[in-house]
Amino acid sequence: MPELLESIHPTGPGHFGVDERGIIALVNPERLRRILSKMLDESEFLSPYGIRSISKFHERNPYVFHAGGQAYRVDYLPAESDTGMFGGNSNWRGPIWMPVNVVLIRALLNFYLYYGDNFKIECPTGSGRMMNLFEVAREIADRLTRIFLRDERGRRPVYGGTEKFQVDPHWRDQILFYEYFHGDNGAGLGASHQTGWTGVVAKLIQLFGRLDPKKMLEVGRGAAFIRGRSEGEVKK
Repeated sequence: MPELLESIHPTGPGHFGVDERGIIALVNPERLRRILSKMLDESEFLSPYGIRSISKFHERNPYVFHAGGQAYRVDYLPAESDTGMFGGNSNWRGPIWMPVNVVLIRALLNFYLYYGDNFKIECPTGSGRMMNLFEVAREIADRLTRIFLRDERGRRPVYGGTEKFQVDPHWRDQILFYEYFHGDNGAGLGASHQTGWTGVVAKLIQLFGRLDPKKMLEVGRGAAFIRGRSEGEVKK
């Protein structure tokens, strides 16, 4: 299908990126730019604490589907579900979900290895701040990390309004890794010991603490995790 091929990223000879890197991607630069303009819009997907699983646009504009004489709707739900379906779990209806964010960060870093500084996008959308894709990935990681850090009032967003965890000296520094997080205020929701995927935030801190854009283009993501070896050895 010619129209499908036009939307896929060109690949092969004549389409190499930084350091002659190739790419296989379902979205071409134009489509990528359109996707990111929505994803990085703070009135849609970009929360102060990461990427929401559904756009905040649907808070006032729910998606309604009519079938069999009934209307089915999807609203933006930043916290728990408003129905008992799926056990009341709503992590795909608005909250911030660590696995989705990590997959997006990895994709952005892969694109950065190809584009380098030749592709920049406004982040947040409408802010006038232009970032390369490494900087966008780091911005999302910083917002995810902010969930667990004390704010200017000394409160951790992850604990929301739970005063015991916010102020009690026996609890306030014992960080819990919740299943997902409120799409607007970052409060922890669902299971409170979800280290299986939420704990990966520690790896994001390590990654962006040891890796900068220049080093990544020269060596690749592996430079953040390989110790005691020169960059030349890592390249091999």
